Amino acid sequence: MRRLLASIHDVSPRSHGAVDALADRLQGHLGGPEFAMLVIPDHWREAPIAGNAAFHTQLRRWADMGIEMFLHGWCHRDETPATGRLAQIKGQHMTAGEGEFLSLSQAEAARRMREGKTLLEDILGKPVAGFIAPAWLYGPGALAALGDVGFALAEDHMNVWAPGQAGTDRRVLSRGPVVTWASRSPGRIRSSLGFAALARPTLPLLLRDLRVAVHPGDVTVPALLASIDATLARFARTHRPSRYAALLA
Repeated sequence: MRRLLASIHDVSPRSHGAVDALADRLQGHLGGPEFAMLVIPDHWREAPIAGNAAFHTQLRRWADMGIEMFLHGWCHRDETPATGRLAQIKGQHMTAGEGEFLSLSQAEAARRMREGKTLLEDILGKPVAGFIAPAWLYGPGALAALGDVGFALAEDHMNVWAPGQAGTDRRVLSRGPVVTWASRSPGRIRSSLGFAALARPTLPLLLRDLRVAVHPGDVTVPALLASIDATLARFARTHRPSRYAALLA
């Protein structure tokens, strides 16, 4: 089975309109709701989903359509100063202050995961598909906490895996880079367009599973939307749109 796994990141009340537009776009390319959404319980502590009845209804509607729902951190903001040099470099160069789970202790990471998981599952009335850290960045505490909380799936830039009971004892289910786009600066826009252009003809020849991730900010840049359209159209010719849960089978 050659699978195409697509996802919409940063789903919250503050991105509702952009997420709707991206969902329509993905459904057009994939032939239905064969993609995932990554939900933030309180985006930058400015958009809590708790108590937002209208957004609860929207989340349930998306889930009832068959869209997979992942927990995507708690607030998506890095609130813990990095102590190690590698974590500092990742925090500075791979994300704009959004590596929430990069420097958390195991206990604090597990607390945020449990609270977010309980909140989202209470809203949806069904289990979440898994956990994906903001900016795909995990510190040792976050990796260990995944096993404590009991998520079925997790992913980073290069892998999708099933966390083991010990957190780091994981079973890798899929390997290969995720194709994504960045809209926060002209340089990031150019580099993400360049990588997508390179990925379109090469990755389908090399990988069993292809992953594509889009973000609300992508809808503000026409060149990014055109690249997303071209990438999904190319990948869908050789790989079947699938759910992440299919990897567990």
